[in-house]
Amino acid sequence: MKKIIALIILIVPVFLAGLGIKYMRDSMFGVVNDPFTLTVVQFVVGLGLTIFGVWFIGGYVLHRERKNKRVQERFAEQIRKKQSNQENE
Repeated sequence: MKKIIALIILIVPVFLAGLGIKYMRDSMFGVVNDPFTLTVVQFVVGLGLTIFGVWFIGGYVLHRERKNKRVQERFAEQIRKKQSNQENE
């Protein structure tokens, strides 16, 4: 059940990133979709959706790899710094 929920959580940002790419492509060809009135606004919203989707998926993968201790040293050091700061407080 947990894996199904995790899959659903990952499908939403993938869908949003795909929608963002579609909005950017449509604005490049001058096609204005329904909720937008200007192609510039449509492009900016599409760029934001794409960045959010890629950021969310990348953060999820990085969190999962940190948990399994399969990251490079430069990413693992951030965990050690956070843990040492919490212990000092």
